[in-house]
Amino acid sequence: MIEKLIMYMQYPFVRYALIVGVLIALCSSLLGVTLVLKRFSFIGDGLSHVAFGAMSIAAVMNLTNEMLLVLPVTILSAVLLLRTGQNAKIKGDAAIAMISVGALAFGYLIMNIFSTSSNLSGDVCSTLFGSTSILTLTIREVGLCAVLSVAVVVIFVLFYNKIFAVTFNENFAKATGTKTDTYNLIIAVVTAVIIVLAMNLVGSLLISALVIFPALSAMRLFDSFMKVTICSAVLSVICAFSGIVISILAGTPVGSTIVAVDAAAFGVSALAGMAAGKTIKTI
Repeated sequence: MIEKLIMYMQYPFVRYALIVGVLIALCSSLLGVTLVLKRFSFIGDGLSHVAFGAMSIAAVMNLTNEMLLVLPVTILSAVLLLRTGQNAKIKGDAAIAMISVGALAFGYLIMNIFSTSSNLSGDVCSTLFGSTSILTLTIREVGLCAVLSVAVVVIFVLFYNKIFAVTFNENFAKATGTKTDTYNLIIAVVTAVIIVLAMNLVGSLLISALVIFPALSAMRLFDSFMKVTICSAVLSVICAFSGIVISILAGTPVGSTIVAVDAAAFGVSALAGMAAGKTIKTI
């Protein structure tokens, strides 16, 4: 098996897939802790379904670079979702459900009415659950992912203290002069970028796993925000790398394999936390 892996590593597409997978996993885990603690975990589902709808439109329009449409639409939806979720008449979870289901249905409807493919069901399935496109990346796509990933990491590091304050006590942070609306907007926009990057890796239905599992696993082991964030990032990167390698060697779907590894890591972390006497809620 090791010899087989060494042989595969000689191919550029395998190295590209590993680089992109690790970068996406790292970015997802950084904001995952914040989203879980703010009870906004399923924003990933909502935005991923919006991205699915935008991708459907891009496919119908035969755009050579779908990112030009998908990324702006997803970011705009993240902003609208944030504003709508703060509306007293439409709470955050209802806003996510409304946008999520609406975009998913609209995207599938568009793909059916204006179908440009002879294998519609295959295209839909690969978009929802991930596809082999992660193994056919070009150096340009890898470069774009690297630039966006570095931007996400830099933003998180620069605004770490503000994100921390907004995460734990938004009212107190606002009372002390912190522009909570601005930092919530930053969180939403960065989350949208991560969702778009992760579409080809795990598909629109599995994206939330990259956000939720590493954060929950880390919370079973540590009890401080920084330690949980660092542990979440490490676990996410290891699981993504392992999932892609297993997928290549075993011929299994990339996205589902990564999520399965993340779920297994959560099980191990939960058992380790119980053995160490950690409570279910550590933060």
